[in-house]
Amino acid sequence: MTLPRFKRILLKLSGEVLMGDGKVSIDPATTARVAGEIAAAQAAGFELCLVVGGGNIFRGLAAAARGFDRTSADYMGMLATVMNALAVQNALEQIGVETRVQSAIPMPSVCEPYIRRRAVRHMEKGRIVIFAAGTGNPFFTTDSAAALRAAEMGCDALFKGTSVDGVYDADPKKVETATRYDTVSFNQVLSDDLKVMDASAVALCRDNNIPIVVFNIREQGNLARVLAGEGTATIVGN
Repeated sequence: MTLPRFKRILLKLSGEVLMGDGKVSIDPATTARVAGEIAAAQAAGFELCLVVGGGNIFRGLAAAARGFDRTSADYMGMLATVMNALAVQNALEQIGVETRVQSAIPMPSVCEPYIRRRAVRHMEKGRIVIFAAGTGNPFFTTDSAAALRAAEMGCDALFKGTSVDGVYDADPKKVETATRYDTVSFNQVLSDDLKVMDASAVALCRDNNIPIVVFNIREQGNLARVLAGEGTATIVGN
């Protein structure tokens, strides 16, 4: 499968990607590897911005299911995404990549507040912008934040780095006969509840004609291959 040529990309990373073998919430070696792949993509001419989840530290929805107040739990999850964003920023800057973290929850001692025009200007200057704290509102996931920021930044595509190599008609970790899609429509994802991203994120990408590219970020070098149109991925589009 050959991907269309994209220029400006929002990369959505799950927090679990930073865990490595899963023994620590943020594994420095794994974070450094991911940062290296992001730096290589930028060096290849792509404009990149990032949204990182917080599930490796705290997952609001899971905490709410255990009795936490949902609003408080979601805010705690947003703070976890700030920690992850700072970790990725640190790894990128250690290899010489200029990076800015912008948080939807203002915390000026730690990072910049989210200001769209400033974020666009950072990208125009060749910096990588990491958006933290989701949308700044409870009841919205980091998937929704990724779709929102992709639309606001005028991105050509939203790349979702996960632990599987695309979108399947069933969970490939549980169903051996699950079939992977090369391409699938937004409407089919929503009607078949394919669990690519949450429904509001998929609908937002559909309404703004932003394709979602789902690929395995855990496989070393895979981001570069997918960006070059050579890797295995699923494109969700209109």
